[in-house]
Amino acid sequence: MTSLSHAIGTLPMPSKWSLGYHQCRFSYKSSERVLEVIRTFREKGIPCDVVWMDIDYMDGFRCFTFDNDHFPDPKSMVDDLHSIGCKSIWMLDPGIKKEKGYFVYESGSENDVWIKKEDGSLFIGEVWPGDCVFPDFTSERIRTWWARLVRDFISNGVDGIWNDMNEPAMTTTTKTMLESNIHRGDADIGGVQNHSYYHNVYGMLMARSTYEGMVMSSTEKRPFVLTRAGFIGSQRYAATWTGDNLSNWEHLHMSIPMVLQLGLSGQPLSGPDIGGFAGNATPRLFGRWMGFGALFPFSRGHSEAGTNDHEPWSFGEECEEVCRLALLRRYRLLPHIYTLFYISHKKGTPVAAPLFFADPQDSELRKIETSFLLGPLLVCASTLPDKGAHECAHKLPKGIWLPFDFGDSHPDLPVLYLRGGAILPIGLPIKHVGEASLEDSLSLLVALDENGKAEGVLFEDAGDGYGFTQGDYLLTYYVAEVYSSVVSVKVLKTEGSWKRPKRNLNISILLGGGAMISSHGVDGEEVHFVMPSDVEVSTLVATSKLDLVKRLEMIHPLPDIDEPSGHEGAEVSKKLVELKSGDWFLKVVPWIGGRILSMTHLPSGMLHSSYMIFITSVIFMCTTKV
Repeated sequence: MTSLSHAIGTLPMPSKWSLGYHQCRFSYKSSERVLEVIRTFREKGIPCDVVWMDIDYMDGFRCFTFDNDHFPDPKSMVDDLHSIGCKSIWMLDPGIKKEKGYFVYESGSENDVWIKKEDGSLFIGEVWPGDCVFPDFTSERIRTWWARLVRDFISNGVDGIWNDMNEPAMTTTTKTMLESNIHRGDADIGGVQNHSYYHNVYGMLMARSTYEGMVMSSTEKRPFVLTRAGFIGSQRYAATWTGDNLSNWEHLHMSIPMVLQLGLSGQPLSGPDIGGFAGNATPRLFGRWMGFGALFPFSRGHSEAGTNDHEPWSFGEECEEVCRLALLRRYRLLPHIYTLFYISHKKGTPVAAPLFFADPQDSELRKIETSFLLGPLLVCASTLPDKGAHECAHKLPKGIWLPFDFGDSHPDLPVLYLRGGAILPIGLPIKHVGEASLEDSLSLLVALDENGKAEGVLFEDAGDGYGFTQGDYLLTYYVAEVYSSVVSVKVLKTEGSWKRPKRNLNISILLGGGAMISSHGVDGEEVHFVMPSDVEVSTLVATSKLDLVKRLEMIHPLPDIDEPSGHEGAEVSKKLVELKSGDWFLKVVPWIGGRILSMTHLPSGMLHSSYMIFITSVIFMCTTKV
């Protein structure tokens, strides 16, 4: 992965707020509704850092505009959001309404930026606003034109940009533009070519232009861009989500290998629409998806127009509590997750990695699609409707793996393990990134290896901006070791110009079975405490296991109620079309343009969900070949 990054680059260091939880919907229809949603997060104590605006904030779906009736003062709305610790991200699509008097269309026409057909006339495709024209992002001149529009748009208080429909997608039966369209690409990427040559990089080049516009707008903030379409190397400009999925258990399962495959492709910042975009989730489906989705590198809930509300409190009090616990886990683990992103930024390694990264020689680990690694932290989920993670048999890599929780174990949350030899930095259970302070107490979770040793690392900086590139950061390497039954934990070395904050240090040594012993000290000073005897450890482990069993027995799993969705097309959404061709067996949902639900390789019996990344939104007609 590091060698690959030498060829394709690494992601820029993300702002810390962008690693919090994101709440989205197609669409929150007014500024009042946006503020109501975020205030509800705050009132209910559910962590959230970002709210998203889909196309309905625009005036008639015209990019770079605002609906005067429903979003009359976006800057004021953003100021209100910032006052309660929430950022905002706004959608921009490539399809620009072909309309005289619309300033973006007029400017683009004057600057000759639109893609043309083979005969030299404008290509016109139908998207949300109706007839649209499309910028030719293969030209640096045209990317600069777009970037300047983005720069000006950011002045409304926009914190991030969402590039959607940038495959490019159309709402007509062709689904994308003509392959014969002409691009005036720069010489260094291929020059003048037809669309079939540039199709796969169009979305990435749009994301690049958007990213460069955000860079123009501020030298003090790190850009955040999310793109639906990408190409290898797109992590240099944008995060990626896995597209318009469905609210069902198969797509819940697929979301884990999809994120891992993107990580293996050099894109470490990705995630699915938690809960599913199309259709209605049940409480159990949503809670289970949030349980492990809260630990994906990019964590966002999103749902389609016409579906039921999909905020964490929309499925009853039990599901709300599961979502609260899941997201509090994420925020407690943010010091570790942020450190993983720093390492990824420097070395090109994935943030979420497949289980076989813990032991590449064990071929059986390569088949596992329900577990993933966050560095030395192992997340074991269940994607089975009738079994919680604690009821599943999880294959662990060789070595020591010790289970732990935050006193929050639940049948619909994943099981967590820490690899022996690792130290995990943990923060406070905050509700948004802005609540945290460098002076807050820091916790270290320690899992000793077979030699009684452990090590870990913590990266800290301002959380935004570029001071870290000038040395304004603190990178701390912690070590733990047992000498004659006495554990010592200390700072081995540091990097960066920052002085260590004055803060308390809480240290917990995992013993097995969820049991642990704890001690306290001051960060930067060596901490010593005595390990219990083998008999005492056995007693502590047995008691901890018994307590966990009792706690889980008292908790009722979330209901899996399957109610009619009320979505247009829902009456056919359950009627799968099953197709077999050679070695492949497909299940297709014939709605919303057609969606492939699953794709099974018959000789191996394996569900090839990794192929779903780029094909789930492709129209599928029963009479055509895949």
